[in-house]
Amino acid sequence: MIGFIQQLRRRTPLGWLQLSHEKGRFLVALSGIAFADVLMFMQLGFQNALFDSNTRLHASMQGDIMLVSPQARNLANMSTFPRRRLYQAMDMPGVKSAEPMYLNFIDWKNPQTRQETAVLVIGFNPDKQLFDLPEVNRNLDVIKLPDTVLFDSASRGNYTEAIAQIEQGKTVTTEIQRRTISINGLFKVGASFIADGSLITSDQNFLRLFPRQDASSVSLGLIQLEPGNDPEQVAKNLKSYLGNDVKVLTHDEFIAFERKYWQENTAIGFIFSLGVTMGFLVGVIIVYQVLSTDVNAHIKEYATFKAMGYNNFYLLSVVFEEAIILAVLGFIPGAIVPLGLYHLTRNATNLPVYMTLARALTVLVLTMIMCIISGAIATRKLQSADPADMF
Repeated sequence: MIGFIQQLRRRTPLGWLQLSHEKGRFLVALSGIAFADVLMFMQLGFQNALFDSNTRLHASMQGDIMLVSPQARNLANMSTFPRRRLYQAMDMPGVKSAEPMYLNFIDWKNPQTRQETAVLVIGFNPDKQLFDLPEVNRNLDVIKLPDTVLFDSASRGNYTEAIAQIEQGKTVTTEIQRRTISINGLFKVGASFIADGSLITSDQNFLRLFPRQDASSVSLGLIQLEPGNDPEQVAKNLKSYLGNDVKVLTHDEFIAFERKYWQENTAIGFIFSLGVTMGFLVGVIIVYQVLSTDVNAHIKEYATFKAMGYNNFYLLSVVFEEAIILAVLGFIPGAIVPLGLYHLTRNATNLPVYMTLARALTVLVLTMIMCIISGAIATRKLQSADPADMF
């Protein structure tokens, strides 16, 4: 190992010398790689925001096992199932409670601008804590009041003044389908791709807002287990015990169910994945053009090396050295620029677009692979050529 390190130290950095000799071409190459990295970072960031924003509400629900309709596609298309299935689930050993939850979309008037927008309304029994949200749990008695709701302070839209009034303890009123409602509290989940915001209220208030909703048909069932019980085993038992008109999912499966919908069944999930692929291919083409031009420009020097007895592996290592240098140096600005773009996106959309270490490492690895592939393609002519033909 020591001998290998000493050999590396004695080795002439031919790849770096060739790249840095043509500074203009070198900077253009780094700009191209940075552009490809920015494209991949943005597409991965949007894709992650798509998944995270649409599963934050799922993650906040306190249920070890979830019951949904077999026709449910995602949170925006839940359909309903009979409430009696929850009573039946209570008979299963290990089940502590089984609570219904109602979900639906409705247009409401922004209490500040008076413009109509769609929000997700969630109703449940306020005598139970079904959310891991301290703000909601502190206001369970509040939503028992008729026509009273809690509002998501991280909703998309202009709510600054209304939120400030609510934080001061003032009641803010608005309309939903010609019905006056009071906003007496806040919680924070955030906007998503399916709704600009959300409201939480009691099941009775929910049924007042949706008079056609049958109380015996619920959107979601949250089952909490006695301590020490395995959710997967209890879920397996429930699947064989309950009817075919209900689907049984563990909490993790419920989140994966939503994620899979956006990833596989929507155009937007495909578009983000395609964007990452396109960024990768753009990078491969750019780096190939740079390395191919460099190989052609120094073809006589490479011929001299081959005539002196250097094998193809050495020549390939020089080109790969250039590829690695381009990948690392191009990645630096390619990772810095998205930080600002992520910040702008968060402010404009309220979506959870953040830089993560895992994403940075993913893009770095993709950049290295991108440059190595380009280097391998660029050296094909070099490996098969005869030294005498290169002059």
